[in-house]
This record gives sequence, structure tokens and C-alpha cells, in this order.
Amino acid sequence: MPEATMSVAHDAAVVQGYHARTRHHLNGYAAGPDTLDWDAQPDPFRRFAGTALTPLPLPADGETLPWTALFADGGPAPRAATLNHLGLLFELSFALSAWKEFGPDRWALRINPSSGNLHPTEVYLLVRGLPGLDDGVYHYAPQAHALEQRARFAPRPGPQPTQLLIGFSSIHWREAWKYGERAFRYCQLDMGHAIGALRYAAAVLGWRVRELGLSHADTAAALGLNRAGDFGPAEHEEAEALFELLPGASDAAPADPVDWLPGATWTGQANRLDPRPMYRWPVIDAVAQASRRSVRRPVSALPPLGARQIRPATQATAADLIRGRRSAQRFDRQARLGIDAFWPLLAALMPTPAEGGAVQLPWDTGGTDEAPAVHAVVFAHRVDGLAPGAYLLPRNATVQPALQAALPHLSWRPVPGSPPDVPLLELALNPALAGTLRTLSCHQAIAADAVFVVALLGECGPSLAGSPWLYRERLREAGLIGQVLYLEAEAAGLRGTGIGCFFDDPVRELLGLGAPGTEPWQVLYHFSVGRPVTDARIASTPPYPEPRP
Repeated sequence: MPEATMSVAHDAAVVQGYHARTRHHLNGYAAGPDTLDWDAQPDPFRRFAGTALTPLPLPADGETLPWTALFADGGPAPRAATLNHLGLLFELSFALSAWKEFGPDRWALRINPSSGNLHPTEVYLLVRGLPGLDDGVYHYAPQAHALEQRARFAPRPGPQPTQLLIGFSSIHWREAWKYGERAFRYCQLDMGHAIGALRYAAAVLGWRVRELGLSHADTAAALGLNRAGDFGPAEHEEAEALFELLPGASDAAPADPVDWLPGATWTGQANRLDPRPMYRWPVIDAVAQASRRSVRRPVSALPPLGARQIRPATQATAADLIRGRRSAQRFDRQARLGIDAFWPLLAALMPTPAEGGAVQLPWDTGGTDEAPAVHAVVFAHRVDGLAPGAYLLPRNATVQPALQAALPHLSWRPVPGSPPDVPLLELALNPALAGTLRTLSCHQAIAADAVFVVALLGECGPSLAGSPWLYRERLREAGLIGQVLYLEAEAAGLRGTGIGCFFDDPVRELLGLGAPGTEPWQVLYHFSVGRPVTDARIASTPPYPEPRP
């Protein structure tokens, strides 16, 4: 067997073994810390000492674009690439959304959601040719809403076209501090949240977003994450992905940031987030290495951006809805949802509407190697016009035979009255569903009290055997679905929350997916939607007390 084939087989086995090892069971959870010292929580903000700081504008208060305008055919008209609009992009994607206070405790919330509000995702900007900003690599500092210049690119003669790239990395320890070995899953779900946050913010500006299919090594080099001396004893960052922002034509040749690096001058020293970690989880490093993309993926042309036919009946502006997103802590267990408000929530999960081949927001970045591979099992608790039970929303038309073969004992009846863009199928009715979902979601009331819960099924069998890096993409796809549900729940006057803690095999057994290790379909994420119950004891203050122009 060729050495490369043996290496892929080994990496695939590591990935599959990691997922199996980090399942939660009814009689025991995946390995995690025995105790948490909340007074010694890792610093939520990565900073680089010795870098020049460029504060960004905060123009979102003046935004009037309606949320529903994002889903028009072709999207909103593109705005110019300026520093002010760049500030808006970050303000609507990765900035702080509020400060919360309860007694002596104070903590920040951010635009992009995160498991446990721990935020392992770090964000970088690579820029050339933007007026008012030196060409180089910048780290985004959300607490200051500012850019820290990590590198200055060597000057090039003559005028340069504006090129903007957004890079992502993960600091695994931020999640592992609380969640132990399962943390790698959550970091990848958060990557999906972050991709969604970027895509929606870019849509407000009328910009397209294109994923660059770089290898892991090239991504790390472009972001400066391979510079061990710049991190020293600080927690290192795992390179994740690079995306190109396209304020103009989306058919331009993709950027290659590796070509920008020769002659660059780097500065900055990373701060240490946790000087006294109590645990180590080597399995996270192992799965991270095994799931890295070792080769470049060709960048295909972006698909046309199509209109979404079924939209929520909201008058909210895009900026207000995005900044007002919160993760629900409790739900009103008496709340119900009308079916007319239910269909837009599901329609938003479908990449390609039934009419035409255009792709709808936010599924148009061209970042996956294949058709959608994560599908929604919808557990409806209290949706008027829909009997309590389990339903399937297959997110591409070709997957239904494979799922039906895996679940032959279920009913598979099309739901009467479902719109053409929402091919919902009845699997099984269950009047006592709420209590079951509470048990399966690690005994959390947030699952029982929701109006509906979504379990996301991903194909994690044969495809991963030949391409172990697809494990990251499966989890990111699930996280992106979660980000869509977060925002669509707000648009429906509801609220959502992701549930990363669930009992993996019992959920699969509920669906009838077979014994552990024998079935390629795995549950990757739970998400619940309901009417929130707010805690009046928690005070909220603005994210940036002194507004900037």
C-alpha cells in the first residue's frame, strides 16, 4: 500500500476513533475535568503585545437595511470597500454585542455565538490596497473593536486592487478547559457559527464571500500561526480556514495569500490565556492533526445568489437583528408556534430552493467538496398544525434513498401542506416527545421546553475514510445550520440555543440507526428553538460605551 494511502487510512482511523471516544452515554460522559475553577477561567481575549492598534468605526447604529432584504435575488447592492465598511463588517460578525452583570460578575457577549460563551475562534484580516490601512496581516481584538497589525507586507510598485481576506483559527484550550476531550467538536461547531456570522455581515454590505481551499500549512503560514516564537508559552492556535471578501465581481481569480508573504515584517507576542492549566487532553491534538487538509482544494466559481421565497414576517433591520441575537437560557414551556411561522425557519436551512439552481444565503461560499452532508431531524413539540413527533428535512434531493435505507422502519410520509421548498417528511409521531428529548439532551430543560428541537445528522462513514479532513467540514456545516437557526429564530420573535451536550448513541437508537460503530450516520449537534424567559436579575450594558463615528 502506498505511504500516502496508509497515512490517510491512519488519519481516518484517528478521526473515527475520536468521535467514538467522545460520545456521551447515559451512564457516563466523555472525559472532561473533574472540577472547574471559575475564578481561573482562561482569558477570553487573545492579544498581541507590541503591535500597532487601529481602532475600527462602529457605524451599525445608522444601518436601516431590512433583514428580509438580504434574501432578495442577488442580494443588496454592493458597497465600496472602505475602512468604515470594514468596521461595519466586524461590528456585525465578531464584535461584542453586550456586557452582562450579575452581582460581582461581569462578562461579555459577542455577535458570533460560542459553546459555553468560551469563544475559541480567533479572527484575522489580510489586506492589500485598502485606503487608510497598511497592507498586512491583522488580528481582530473584539474587546477594543480594533485591528492589531501582526505583519506588514513588502510594498509593491504602482496602484494595487483592494483585496480582503478573513482567516480563522481555534484555541482548543478555551473549550477544553470546561469540556475536556469533546472540545474539538465544539471548536468546529463554533467555526460554523463564525462562517455564518461572516457571511451574513458581508451580505449587509452586498459582498460575496468565497472560501479559499488552502492546505493547513498554507493557512497557518498566511496567518502567522507557524511562528512558534511569537507564541512562546502562550496557547498556540490551530489554523482553520481563509475566506476572500468580494465587494466587486465574484468571478475574479482567487487570491493566494502565500504570494503576499515574502518580505513581510512580523511583530507581536501572544498573551497567555491560562498560566496554570489543570488538565491536558492529548487526544485533541491528535484529532486536530489527523483532520488537517494536507493539499489544496481547487476553488470553483461561486454559484449565483438566489432569492429566498419563504421569508419571515419581520420588520427588523439586519443590523438590529444580528446585534440582538442571544442564546436562550430558559424557554416558556407553554409557548407554541404557528405553522406559518415554522416554514420560514426550515426554508432557511435549504441551500438550493426548489425553483432554479441558484444558492441562497448563507450557503453560497463554495467551501465544501460535495453536496450538503448534514440533515435535520426535527422534533416538533408544540408547533400548531404539526403533530408531536420526529420529522426529517433532507437538505439535498439525492440523500433520501440512503437515509431511507438506514431507517426503513419509519413512516417517510410527506407532510401535507409543506411548501415545495421545504420537503419535510414524517418519520414517527410521539406525543411524549418533550420528556424524551430532555433526557437525551443531557437532562437539560432547554430541550423539553422548546417548541421544537433539531438533531443534525451527518454522513461520517465512507467519505471520511478517504478524506479525514471532511470531519471538520461536517461539524462546521452543522454549526452553520445552528447559526442560521439562531438568526431565523430571532426573526420569528423566538430565540435559539445550541446544545452540544447530548447522549450520542441513545439519540441514534431513538431513530433506529443501529449499533455504535456500524452505521455511518452520526448526530453532530442539537439545537432548540422556543420563546425565551429572561432573567431580570442580569443587567445588560452596551458593548462599547463610547460610540465612534
